[in-house]
Formats: sequence, structure tokens, C-alpha cells
Amino acid sequence: MQLHRFRPRLLDALKTYDRGRFAADAGAGLTVGVIALPLAMAFAIASGVKPEQGLFTAIIGGFLVSALGGSSVQIAGPAGAFIVIVYGIVERYGLANLLIATVLAGAMLFALGLFRLGGLVRYVPITIVIGFTNGIAVLVALSQLKDLFGLVTPKLPADFFTQIGVLLEHADSFNPMAFAIGLLSLALLFAWPRLQKHHTVVEHTTLRSASRMPAPMVVLVLATTATALLHLPVETIGSRFGGIPQALPAFVWPELSWRSAKELFIPTLTIAMLGAVESLLCARVADNVGTVPKHDPNQELMAQGIANVVTPFFGGIPTTGTIARTVTNVRAGATSPVAGIVHAVTLLVVVLVAAPLAEHVPLAALAGILLFVAWNMGEWHEFARLRHFSLPYRIILVGTFLLTVVFDLSVAVQVGLVMACAFFIYRMSTLFRIEPAPAETPPGVVVERLYGALFFGAVAKLEAVPARLPAGTRVLVLEAQRLISIDASGVDALTQLYRTLQRQGVGLQLCELNEQPRSLLQRSGFSALIGEERIAPTLAEALARSVAPTAA
Repeated sequence: MQLHRFRPRLLDALKTYDRGRFAADAGAGLTVGVIALPLAMAFAIASGVKPEQGLFTAIIGGFLVSALGGSSVQIAGPAGAFIVIVYGIVERYGLANLLIATVLAGAMLFALGLFRLGGLVRYVPITIVIGFTNGIAVLVALSQLKDLFGLVTPKLPADFFTQIGVLLEHADSFNPMAFAIGLLSLALLFAWPRLQKHHTVVEHTTLRSASRMPAPMVVLVLATTATALLHLPVETIGSRFGGIPQALPAFVWPELSWRSAKELFIPTLTIAMLGAVESLLCARVADNVGTVPKHDPNQELMAQGIANVVTPFFGGIPTTGTIARTVTNVRAGATSPVAGIVHAVTLLVVVLVAAPLAEHVPLAALAGILLFVAWNMGEWHEFARLRHFSLPYRIILVGTFLLTVVFDLSVAVQVGLVMACAFFIYRMSTLFRIEPAPAETPPGVVVERLYGALFFGAVAKLEAVPARLPAGTRVLVLEAQRLISIDASGVDALTQLYRTLQRQGVGLQLCELNEQPRSLLQRSGFSALIGEERIAPTLAEALARSVAPTAA
């Protein structure tokens, strides 16, 4: 198997790079960096880790994916889809094991790209993707109710029903001020895009500039300023985490062992699978939105792998492509991976210069931002459209959604894939048919026509043929012009049919085989078993051979 050649998209972009493109990329990178600041902290806090770990992930992971990836405009960092996964791993295995699982998942992602398996992600049915995405959105929203209502509770468990129980148990600690901040933040996030459309009517230069700021940054600045100046009685990043360090992340070597790798196999697989799906879906969205060259999925997976291997050594959490920030990057005018690099540098400068200001950021405002993210993450209209689709489609989508909410993503995807495979096998088996051919035949000759694919899910229909042959049948001709494929189980079924007919004194002939069935029948030895003379190129020739004395 030929390995994928490691060639980042950045190298191709720099061949024709000029000052004009850099100006466009710098502007887009600054815009995305401003948007990523509150999101990176919010995602980290919701994931059960410190806010600076989200920032370090966006800085290091975002830089590596942009510099080494296969997309011209993808922005990587901590993502909302990982919140539930990371929180569950931290709760069950601890932070150290999360870092180990992320490193192992990174190695797995790199291997997927190296062995050119990036296209396999496209085989995940869209019903499963919609189901677990909506399920994750519900869990993200649930996880933010504690900070939205300002509840004083112990650390929330990862289980859905237990979380609800803990929230209800501590409902008496409701903080009206925190709820007001969260609700106003959420309302502003929804209203800001509409206000931005009317920024041209604002005459004052400062106000006009402010109206162009991204909504999450506006919420963060206003909520932080109000909390600091008015000394509002709400929980902040400073009161819970002690602030954000004004320094570069330190290198830490996680303790890797074979025992840990075995125990963390499922978390590792979950991070790798979700990272691959999210990053490649994000890259495909960017291809459709922008005018840049299409992404290289294998190179993108290799870059995602490197980022997830390196980032945990600096305290980071899983990195993947982020749709909202990537689309913003495209719409802001990005032309190359340089924009993503500028985005990472912007965040680094903010951490080194303005980290002390984060001490006053109210957690209720971050909860409002994440509730907004959860709302936009979910494809809620798909539930309304379910009535237009088949029962299997509904079962897979709703089943994956409920399993994600009640259990976890790994269970949901595993069961969803099994259901999808089962329904696919059933559907394909219904497409295989054996019907009498409308042809004039000699006495004692029966012609049956095969349609579809003869595989393990459809062999029962072939096994039923001998029982329905009329009395006096000497030869059965199977006309296979519309048989598109056959598998090993199909070959075995044909072999058993031949032997059953032999015991009944009935001959078997095949005709008009397509390339794939003909090739497999020859390679499997079936053609030699019945004799090449019993496989005719046309139905007319098969009928002519059926009247020969040796036909049976």
C-alpha cells in the first residue's frame, strides 16, 4: 500500500504569496483570533479543565493544523463537540489519562492519514452524524445550566440523569444576578447579527467600529466590565480558577504505559473518531463556502494527528477543526493557512499581554456563549423533517441522538453503525430478486433472471429456487445480465444450488455474466466445478446448449 506523501497546503500557498494576500490573511486571522478567545476558555471550562488549557489548545493546535494541514482555511482548536467527551474522560479516568488518550488518538489520526484512509470518514452515515451532533448539543446546554443559574453545586457528574438530579437538588442556591448576566449575554448573541446589519446608520466612528466586533467578544467585554466595575456577586474565572497565567505553557511529559493504553482504548478511539469526523466535515464545509482549492483529507488527518500528539504535552486538550471559526475565517477573506497561523499568534499575544483581565470574566456570560454555541451546533430542523424519510432513517437518527444523551458518544456511534449496517443489509436483500424470464424455452427448460447483488443477506432467495421448479424440469438457466455483484456467500449458495439440482437430476446453466460475478466464479473454482461449457455468453446460446444430450 502506497503511503501518503506529507506535503502541507502551506507550501503550495507560499509559491504565489504576495503582500495583498498577507493583508487579507492577517485581517481574517485577527478576526478569528478575537472570536476564538472566549470560545476557547468556555470550551475548556465546560470540559472540566482550566480555561488556559483551552487557550493553549487553540494556540498550539491551531498553529500546527494551519501550518501542516491539508486545508487552506481550516481553523482548529477546542470544539464544542468534544466538551461531553472530554468531561466524561476527566470524570472517569482523570486529567492525566485524558492527556494520554489525546496523544494516542493523535497517533491514530496520523496513521489514518498516512495510510490514505481519510476517505473512510465519509462512510459514516449522515443520520449518525446528525444524531450525535444534536445529542452533544443537548448535553452541552445541560452542562451550562449550573453557571447560567449561578448554582452552588459539587462538580457535576458525566451522567445525564444524575446531572439533572444534582441541579434540582441545589436549585435553592439560585443566583438571580448570574442568571441575569447569562440571559442578557444570550439575548445579545442572538440580537448582535441583526444590529450589525444596521451599523452603517451609526455615525460615530468608535461606535461604528464597535458594531463590527464579533458577538462573543462583545458579550465577554461588556459582562467582564460590568462585573469588575460594579463588583457583581457572581462567580468568575478568578474566583474559581485563580485567573489565567500570563506565561507560555510549560512542557510536561505524561506518564505513558502499555497498561494505560489498554485501559484508554475506548476513549482514544472516541477522540480519534470524533476528531476525524469533525475536522473533515469542517474542511468540506469550507470547500463549499470559499473559493480556495479543495482540501486534502489525508494531509489534514496527519496534521490533526500531530497537533493532538504535541498539544497535551503543554496541557492542551483534543484539537479538531471548528466549523464556526473556519466559516468566519473564509468570510473574513482568508486565502491561505497563514490566516490560521495569525489566529494562533493573536491568541498568544492576548495571553501574554491581557491574561490578568480574564480574572473578572463571569462564568454566567461564558455559559450564555456556550448555550448559543449549542443552539447553533444542533441541526434541530432535521427532527421536523423526519416524517419525510423512511422508518430506518428515523430509527437511526433518533436512536443515535437518545443514546448520545443517555449513555455516551462511543455507545451511540457503535450502535448507530450496527443499526445502519443492519438496515442497509435488509435494504440490499430486498433489491435482489429472482424472477421468471419472459422467453420462449424448449420443453423442460426453465429460465430465471437474477437482479441486484447476490450477497450473504440475499442467499435465502436462491436457496428457495429448487422447491418451486415445475415437474419435468431438466435444465435451470440463470440469466445474470442484471446481476451486478456477488460475494463469497453468493458463490457458496450457487454451489449448494448446483448440488441440490444434481440430486434432482436437473442441470444448471448460467449466462450473460457481468465482469465481477464472472471473475469471482472463476477464481473460486465454481466455473470449473460445473464446467465452463455451462456458462454461456448469451441466453440464446444457453438455450441451445440446454437441448444438448449432456445438458443435464
